[in-house]
Amino acid sequence: MENIALIKEKFSKCPEMELEAFVNTYGADERSGVKKLVLKAEKKIEEYQKELLRIDGMRKFEKKFSDCEYICGVDEVGRGPLAGPVYAGAVVLPRDCIIPYVNDSKKLTAKKREELARVISERAVSIGLGGVDNETIDKINILQATYEAMRRAVAALTVKPDIILVDALHIPGIDIPQESIIKGDAKSISIAAASIIAKVARDNYMTRMDKEYPVYNFLKNKGYGSKEHYDAINKYGICPLHRRTFVH
Repeated sequence: MENIALIKEKFSKCPEMELEAFVNTYGADERSGVKKLVLKAEKKIEEYQKELLRIDGMRKFEKKFSDCEYICGVDEVGRGPLAGPVYAGAVVLPRDCIIPYVNDSKKLTAKKREELARVISERAVSIGLGGVDNETIDKINILQATYEAMRRAVAALTVKPDIILVDALHIPGIDIPQESIIKGDAKSISIAAASIIAKVARDNYMTRMDKEYPVYNFLKNKGYGSKEHYDAINKYGICPLHRRTFVH
């Protein structure tokens, strides 16, 4: 008979899609420690089934355009910060792609975004990333810079989409049909995936910039206007990464 420590280790390493097998294997074990693990497994199975239903609900627009070979989700991050670039992601997922826990990047922890970005990168047909720096934002304004970041992200794809699903905006200057979806990063798995890819890329960039300009603590605020960030600007002035049209 297996000892409980070994069974506990198996449970901790068991992927969610294999939990039913775990329950079937140990469900008849009368030891209290094993019973607790089986109950935890059953609860995780229930939660996972709910997550699969939620993700299936996020494929509403992908199903709407199921006759298209390449459906591309596009989203941006970084329109509001005082410093740093605006980034956009473009993601083409395989048909019927299910990636549990994909969601609006703002609703995820940094650790979960990093995990999901790796899964998305492994499973996507193609990923494009586009960025526009703070100096250009000051020259052409944040909306035009956002459009440009989105165009660059789409242009970086290795396939040409048949349809673009974009969060709340319509991207000018692109000869591909578009569907603008309000709060699309919470309603479309493709847009949510693009949101995650863009957020992780921009956060990683701002983390690197924290080493260049440590007094602003970009590691923590990622360029957004926290009290600590404003205090640093008042004390040290702005740096080459700041958007002059945003800092007052």
